[in-house]
Amino acid sequence: QVQLVETGGGLVQAGGSLRLSCAASGNIFSIDAMGWYRQIPGKQRELVAAITSDGNTHYADSVKGRFTISRDNAKNTVYLQMSSLKPEDTAVYYCNSDIRSWDISLGITKARTYWGQGTQVTVSS
Repeated sequence: QVQLVETGGGLVQAGGSLRLSCAASGNIFSIDAMGWYRQIPGKQRELVAAITSDGNTHYADSVKGRFTISRDNAKNTVYLQMSSLKPEDTAVYYCNSDIRSWDISLGITKARTYWGQGTQVTVSS
């Protein structure tokens, strides 16, 4: 079984910084794209940033120049460095990853998208 575990959320003042981490574990064969989404109550989950296995990145316009996504393939971990935080960045942040894992009982690999449990980021004004 594959799990994504996020850490690093919390409360920060506007203009401050936070770093989120998301580590994948389990019977992992390979990891393709990894990303971060966020969701405000009553609104749809939105893509914040994504990174491919070879390091190509994509950012939502609202975070360009302030957030940086990176990954450590040896550790199966993706990071989101958030700077110049604004109150409107307040949300639950979710890690997302396309992972191919081993099904040991069948002796094959299966690919699917996994989500972390979410971590709260609160930016006070």
